Amino acid sequence: MSASTPHAATTTRPRSHQRTAVLAGVGAHVPPSIVTNEDLASKLDTSDDWITSRTGISTRHVVEADTATSDLAVRAGAAAITSAGPDSRIDAVVLATSTPDRRCPATAPAVASALGLSGVAAFDIDAVCSGFVYGLAVAEGLIASGAAQCVLLIGADVFSSIVDPTDRTTAPLFGDGAGAVVLKAGAPDDAGALHAVELGSDGALVELITVRAGDRWFSLQGQAVYRHAVTRMTEAARNVLKKAGWSVEDVDRFVAHQANLRILRTVGTELGIDPDRVYANVSAVGNTVAASIPLALAHAHEAGRVRAGDRVLLSAFGGGATWGAAALTWPDLAN
Repeated sequence: MSASTPHAATTTRPRSHQRTAVLAGVGAHVPPSIVTNEDLASKLDTSDDWITSRTGISTRHVVEADTATSDLAVRAGAAAITSAGPDSRIDAVVLATSTPDRRCPATAPAVASALGLSGVAAFDIDAVCSGFVYGLAVAEGLIASGAAQCVLLIGADVFSSIVDPTDRTTAPLFGDGAGAVVLKAGAPDDAGALHAVELGSDGALVELITVRAGDRWFSLQGQAVYRHAVTRMTEAARNVLKKAGWSVEDVDRFVAHQANLRILRTVGTELGIDPDRVYANVSAVGNTVAASIPLALAHAHEAGRVRAGDRVLLSAFGGGATWGAAALTWPDLAN
């Protein structure tokens, strides 16, 4: 294999007595302020029809000036802990974000402290839009190794802080939000078990999605991102299905990174997944980066679009470039 060929890291769950990460709770939070396409059209050279036809996005939530990523993360994390129940004793907090409160230190310890979890392990990871899937692999490793019994994994981003509000190509795409899950140590056959995770990256694509040193605003090479996202999300999904021992027909719900509706539909088509099995909330929240997948999972759960026993396939592509996919069985969670 040549030096330029990206490698993929794969984690699989053997059907044995090994410790397995099991989904036990889910939560989400979006800020109350909503920006509509009409709001953007009044400030930019664009229109509701132009935005909707190209992205499938109608509205997005944005924070007020005094709201930080940690604020959203705390609310989503608290909701996930409540969902998991009173017996969930969190001993590690993993925060996936590209918009931390500070360049140094990490934001996760502050989130843990605000949740009353001072003293537990807490750290950030940054894989941009793939951050939550990367976080699943990290949480799985903590649990499988015995370093943690119960992990709170949060994806949270405030991309409105780094997107140029005068750029009509990027401003309509992104929203702010947070989603979280609680993962506990369990067995491979438990409801909620994480069956397989696939990760990959290619640093040669660093310029596709970036904030360059010294720059204030985020930049995106849209057409190239679309091509690579479709290719990598599809490949990662196929690989993780193989590792989990699932066929495409076994998938009850496909919950991918909510970049835009066109990417979601194309990846679903490439995989051969019926449109009614593809969940999308991008119209209401836009691209919330690391929050995208957990926010979609929480919304799908609230809407009854994912049910106990469903086989759920996740897939994402983000800056780095990074990508990943995961396969899990949905647990029986209270609404």
